[in-house]
This record gives sequence, C-alpha cells and structure tokens, in this order.
Amino acid sequence: MSLVSQMGEEEMPLRSETPIDWAERMMSGDKLALLNDHAHLEKKAGLNAMEMLNRWPEPEPPEAWVQLMCGVAKDEVEHLAIVCRILHKRGGALSKSHRNPYAKGLRELIRKGAETSQTGLVDRLMVSALIELRSCERFAVLGEHAGDDKELGKLYRGLWASEHGHYKTFLNMCYKVPGISKREVDERWDWFLDQEAALLGKQGRYAGMHSGL
Repeated sequence: MSLVSQMGEEEMPLRSETPIDWAERMMSGDKLALLNDHAHLEKKAGLNAMEMLNRWPEPEPPEAWVQLMCGVAKDEVEHLAIVCRILHKRGGALSKSHRNPYAKGLRELIRKGAETSQTGLVDRLMVSALIELRSCERFAVLGEHAGDDKELGKLYRGLWASEHGHYKTFLNMCYKVPGISKREVDERWDWFLDQEAALLGKQGRYAGMHSGL
C-alpha cells in the first residue's frame, strides 16, 4: 500500500491522484531542474509563512498563530538548505528567477477585494494548505518511485510527512478565523479542492513538483 493510500481520503482529500508514471518521468529526466524547482518552492513556502505573520485576524490572532507560522517557516528554511546542498553536490545551482504557474493559478482564486478581510484570510490559508497538500502527495509518490536514486528517494520520503503537517496547520487555522462559520470553511474548502484538481490538470510538462500529468 502506498504512503498516500495509508493516509486515507480524510487525511489526503485531493480530488486527483498523481500516477506512478509522473514520478518515473521526473526521475528519468532533468533532476537538477527538479531540485532547483523544489528549492524555490521551499524558499517561497518559508517566505509565505513569514508574510502570514502579519495577516492574523482582528481583533486578535488565534492562539499560537505566531508560533505556528514561525514553526512552518523554520521547517521550510531547513528543507531549503537540504535541497540546495544536494543540488550543489550534483553540480547545480539555485537559479535567481523561478515561475510556478500552479501556485499563481491558485492565488488568483482568492476573492478579489477581499485580501485584507476575514474571507480573504481564509482563502490565503486554503491556498497555502493546498500547495502543501499537493507537495506532500508528490513527495510521497517520488519517494516510493525514485528507482536507483537512493539519495532522492530518502529525501522525498523524509519530507512528505512534514508537508502534511503544514497542510493541517494552515487548514485548521481557517476554522479559528473570527466571523467565519465551520460551514463556510467546509464549503469553501470543498470548492478549492475541485479547483485545484482542475488547475493541476491544465499544467504543462516540465521538471517541477507541480508539473502536469
């Protein structure tokens, strides 16, 4: 049974599943490009968590908001260092620029004009949760199908559980935003899950964590 299957639908509620041949294509392709993309994702995830520190809901932040966001940022920076070390050891280097149309597409789903409101905060948290959740799933698939590349297999198997913890952190915070009911959060999350699957299905093929199938 795969790592994702062991978690069950409740813990891994994605509406689409990454097939084995995606991982096999990544592992037989440009691994330096894959590692560079991965490093940028860890960098952006750390920056996102730090930026979220200043977006707590009024009149006061939920309990442990700052501690949780700092914890996520710390994890992401540690992951960035690990990935960069492997990238450099293999003769690669972190590029200065990076594009992620998948993440960009998710951010465009945040309700317009609501960026500083409670509903906008919920959307921001959900986008963060989705990116972590999909990354968790991709790491699990790559870790299980890394072939002879034991180093990358170990890397991805070691990271997938951490990403799942980050996903839960962001999603759980949605239920603590004042003025937003549990029903509203549940309905919005259900909508976001559908949108994420549709968006991923439109992604092109490239050496990257959020590339198309």
